[in-house]
Amino acid sequence: MKFTLKTTDKDSKARAGILETAHGTIETPIFMPVGTAGTVKGVHQRELKNDIEAQIILGNTYHPFLRPGIDTIEAAGGLHKFNNWDLPILTDSGGYQVYSLSGVRKIKEEGVTFRSHIDGSKHLFTPENVMDIQRIIGADIIMAFDECTPYPCDYRYAKRSMEMTHRWLKRCCERFDTTEPKYGFDQTLFPIVQGSTYKDLRMQSAEAIASFGREGNAIGGLSVGEPAEEMYEMTEIVTNILPLDKPRYLMGVGTPINILECIALGIDMFDCVMPTRNARNGMLFTSEGIINIKNEKWKNDFTAVDPNSDLFSDINYSKAYLRHLIISKEILGAQIATLHNLHFYLWLVKEARKHIIEGDFYSWKNSMVKKLAHRL
Repeated sequence: MKFTLKTTDKDSKARAGILETAHGTIETPIFMPVGTAGTVKGVHQRELKNDIEAQIILGNTYHPFLRPGIDTIEAAGGLHKFNNWDLPILTDSGGYQVYSLSGVRKIKEEGVTFRSHIDGSKHLFTPENVMDIQRIIGADIIMAFDECTPYPCDYRYAKRSMEMTHRWLKRCCERFDTTEPKYGFDQTLFPIVQGSTYKDLRMQSAEAIASFGREGNAIGGLSVGEPAEEMYEMTEIVTNILPLDKPRYLMGVGTPINILECIALGIDMFDCVMPTRNARNGMLFTSEGIINIKNEKWKNDFTAVDPNSDLFSDINYSKAYLRHLIISKEILGAQIATLHNLHFYLWLVKEARKHIIEGDFYSWKNSMVKKLAHRL
């Protein structure tokens, strides 16, 4: 993997870069649609590539491990072959899924014992076998195994957890560096900064993660319920420490406003289930604000979903029609809404990149944030 920083905004820390991987080149800042179970829900790969213009998607370790199983993924020749996606893939290590299974898992120094949400079977994730599993999945970028702490979180717990995450990272690196990719292309390991919402812990963690000298770095443990201002504060603390010449990935973030504000703080990569999950529930993001398409007010509105319909002419259905589909629980409604939201998110980061390069990102960002908070 190679990262080239092209330019930085003069009024903020926003950056435009090029990230080169074995499966293609990514222009940053970038948003990664989430394909947890090997698919972005309701979206064909050809739509992801041709309509939405996704440059990279996010996969997972936990879900494919349980179903269809790593043996099946390996027999297919890796996730790229299994799901017919020939562009870059990043895989989350499963740390967040283990965090969300708080009632059915135990965390120890060795790793995490958990029970499957599918059949209750018992499994163990360790830093070593999570590296092995991600080798088999075959993602271009793989994540270190970490513990994601909840919010709010006791300081002592956050500190113990962070220190264990650092010890786990050392084991991840040792396993990664002593094994080879399985399918003939290079893979890259990103460590993850933790530390909850404590400034001193975030600083310690960022310094520790940077000292490993990996090709990119991630920030985890945010967007778990903390106020947005705390997320921004922790992000800024970390980006002030992480190397300038390596990509920064803020995990699980977030709303369109979160993304713009964190681009301004120096973040390059994002993922979140919000555009797809909210779409299935009728919440649409547009260039002028948020729409709840289920509202009665859209019943006879035959204008395009986005007020600036020329931006999304290839997904140009009326509000009335989409409302009808969503209210009727037609599968097509969820598909169209998902396509729209993902298209919007990818358009937003593409516009951000354009304005960074043109030198007016900060003023554009501030004007967009005002629009994006508006409920239409």
